Amino acid sequence: MPFHMRFGSEDLLRCRFGISPLWETHQAVYTLLRPERQAYHVPWLRRMREAAGALGLSAITPLVPDGGYHPDFLCPPPRGPLESFEAELARVQATDPERVRTELARSLADTPGAADSPRGRAMLADPAGAVRELTATLERVWHTLLAPDWPRLRELLEADVAFHARRLAEGGLERLFAGLHPSLVWADGTLTIARRGSHDRTLGGDGLLLVPSVFAWPEVIGGFDEPWQATVVYPARGIAGLWTAPDAGARAGEALVRLLGRNRAALLAGLDEPASTTELARRHGLALSSVSAHLGVLRDAGLLTARRSGTRVLYERTPLGSAVARP
Repeated sequence: MPFHMRFGSEDLLRCRFGISPLWETHQAVYTLLRPERQAYHVPWLRRMREAAGALGLSAITPLVPDGGYHPDFLCPPPRGPLESFEAELARVQATDPERVRTELARSLADTPGAADSPRGRAMLADPAGAVRELTATLERVWHTLLAPDWPRLRELLEADVAFHARRLAEGGLERLFAGLHPSLVWADGTLTIARRGSHDRTLGGDGLLLVPSVFAWPEVIGGFDEPWQATVVYPARGIAGLWTAPDAGARAGEALVRLLGRNRAALLAGLDEPASTTELARRHGLALSSVSAHLGVLRDAGLLTARRSGTRVLYERTPLGSAVARP
């Protein structure tokens, strides 16, 4: 049975985007436990193999059943456009123990024998203690595996939000959902997600939260029962090149290199997604001052535009810039 999310008139006005470092942490654990499904993240898995082996994930492993229910309280929908990991973790720690017990029981039931195992029984008998153990695990995963790469991940997620926000402005929800994921279908005020399981929710005026994710690929994750905000987590654009460091001139055609110079050509050709000066400097191995100067020239030539996103400035190609960069 597919998932259905039914919109009323007020819900149409209350759709928003959010970015969640806690969600990425939870999905990173799932990626570690199901590496065979994560083609795009193989370089990250190889780099993190030794560190991940020392983390101790036994507390959370029974709560990430393959295709089953993962407790919502472990990764509640973000409240703002971008909450800090610490703020999100504090919300998990404040979850009512009865809700914790209910969601733990539901998740453990999706793994045969988990509820009757010594760990499962201990969790259900002491949900407050389970929360302490689980949040400690998530904190270790965050600081060891995610925090060092978070600036890069955040850049990609914010670029995805900017892209889809423009699609929403240009064509409304129909255009937005058509570009998020092939499993999403928008018709007659209902968003349908083609996936295993069954979920039917009338949004009731609270709207829908859309959360791009690096580690959710290839799935769309929907649901969240009340009292949680109705949420759809979808794979962010641009993850194919996330963990690779392309050669400065590899993607730029030789004619473009002769026209602009190798570094400017590489910067222009590599801007498939909006990026900041800092991200481009890291990606291409160039000094910040050099990147800033090159971007200024490309912008003055009408090949790039710049817009502010929070405290950062993101650069992206203009239609002319995309035409010039095309091999």
